[in-house]
Amino acid sequence: MFNIVSRPPIYDQDAVQPMRDELVAVGFQELLTPQDVDETIMVNDDKTILLMVNSVCGCAAGSARPGVSLALQNKIIPDKLVTVFAGQERDAVDKARSYISNFPPSSPSVALFKNGKLIYFMQRYDIEGYNAQHIAQTLVNAFEKFCTAQGPSIAPEDFEKVMYAKACGSKIPLFKDKIVNN
Repeated sequence: MFNIVSRPPIYDQDAVQPMRDELVAVGFQELLTPQDVDETIMVNDDKTILLMVNSVCGCAAGSARPGVSLALQNKIIPDKLVTVFAGQERDAVDKARSYISNFPPSSPSVALFKNGKLIYFMQRYDIEGYNAQHIAQTLVNAFEKFCTAQGPSIAPEDFEKVMYAKACGSKIPLFKDKIVNN
């Protein structure tokens, strides 16, 4: 799902849809507007929120999305799973990044929040060059330190069916405005 309310996306929506679907398949909810981000992050209920800044880059395809998905097969996981997509719903991404103030903008990246506060952050630097199993284990360590919800996010037999998009951002077509002047 995508939302074109303000700034248009950078990449063609159809081309990135499989990258969105990977996260939705393992239990993520997409945040499409700045209001969605605020309403999700700024909740004081002692629950943990995992926010993934999704991306078209190769490290998102090769390790970040598969690694996050694998980590969510753990017995302890965050209470809520949400995602924004860099280069797509750009205002929602900017709002999400505003809550990650001590780090430069980074995609892909993974953040844990509790009561509106950032409690853990895995930036692109922590993802590049690592495989999905390493990313998963690093996240599992964070889950076991900060989270209490029971996992996995989806049944193991459903997890085995998740398909991962292996496209690099440099090969994703750019968005073309489909409005035709009459």
